Amino acid sequence: MAGYILRRMVSTVAVMAMVGIFVFLLLRLAPGDPAAIIAGDAATPEMIAGIRERLGLNDPLPVQFVHWAFSILGGDFGISIFTGLPVLQLISQRLEPTLSLSFLTMIVSVAVGVSFGILAAWRAGGVIDRTLTAFATLGFSVPVFVIGFFLIYLFGLSAHWLPVQGYRPIDGGFGPWLVHLILPTVTLSVPYTAFIARVARASMLEVLSEDYMRTAAAKGASSYAMLFHHALKNAGVPILTVIGLSFAGLIGGVVITETVFNIPGVGRLVVDAINNRDYPIIQGVLILVSGLYVLINLAVDLSYTLVDPRIRY
Repeated sequence: MAGYILRRMVSTVAVMAMVGIFVFLLLRLAPGDPAAIIAGDAATPEMIAGIRERLGLNDPLPVQFVHWAFSILGGDFGISIFTGLPVLQLISQRLEPTLSLSFLTMIVSVAVGVSFGILAAWRAGGVIDRTLTAFATLGFSVPVFVIGFFLIYLFGLSAHWLPVQGYRPIDGGFGPWLVHLILPTVTLSVPYTAFIARVARASMLEVLSEDYMRTAAAKGASSYAMLFHHALKNAGVPILTVIGLSFAGLIGGVVITETVFNIPGVGRLVVDAINNRDYPIIQGVLILVSGLYVLINLAVDLSYTLVDPRIRY
């Protein structure tokens, strides 16, 4: 185990180094002069020259990368071009809404998706199984923003049951915090619930067809014991994998969902940064999200032994 963790950590460093090179070159290799892009169409030559000097764009490319990499390692992600505030400070101010939405989405997706997948596998070919197939097809086919607008119209504009935009910090009360996240959470949960449910169903069907499951049924094992004590444990590895991938891939859905529901999270910050061509913010978010993605994949790999003790690293 220790050797495996060490090898994975080394590969993690290599992956993050490649990500760092890509993010660094994202601005430098873009068409046109980066300083001119940042300054805008109405910039004077003096303004462009000042930006180039401030960003160190006059230095050779390897020197620029070394300075930038050491700044990142020291926790300095740069200064926002348009606000003048540190990038890390801006990101930290937007973390609570994004983390709240992400964790609620994963709780709903895992609870509903795994449960639905187990029931569909247990009653394969029945009403529940056909309903899952229809829901999964719909969840994969309909874009997240379409689901969001539909829920806004149905539960917000028509029924007036739930707020359709904004966010309330959790320190202002659990109730307002939860109420403002219900619609965004349901919107973002649909594709991930469908994905997890389909994988859970396929994994459970494969396990339920094994000889030892038929032996357990012949010995009089209850449905609960067969599903949760025997089948679910053996089907847990692919389910755990898809849960980890879903959590790591939430950032794309969060960007769209936060924009639709006007939630001031990291997703909205990225959208505003793209619109304003605020490259330091885009670079900082890409680095942090990539690091989180790599760490989640590592955690998922290490957690396989919890569901299947036969796995050896």
